[in-house]
Amino acid sequence: MPIFEYHCLDCHTQFERLRSAGERDATTPCPQCASTRAKRTISVFATPRSHVEGRAGAAAAPARQGCACGGNCNCH
Repeated sequence: MPIFEYHCLDCHTQFERLRSAGERDATTPCPQCASTRAKRTISVFATPRSHVEGRAGAAAAPARQGCACGGNCNCH
């Protein structure tokens, strides 16, 4: 079962819920203020590339390292 992220439009709390994909847009109460005016947000996640994948793509594109946003941004 996936975890979906929500944002409360009343108190601006961000929270997560473990729900089936069919329930992702169903009303869910905010854990902070109990408002039902919460909207699902877009979740951002990163997955590490395996060492083998990095070598295969090295000739076609420069290797990216560092942060989850792509590596070459110096955000840290």
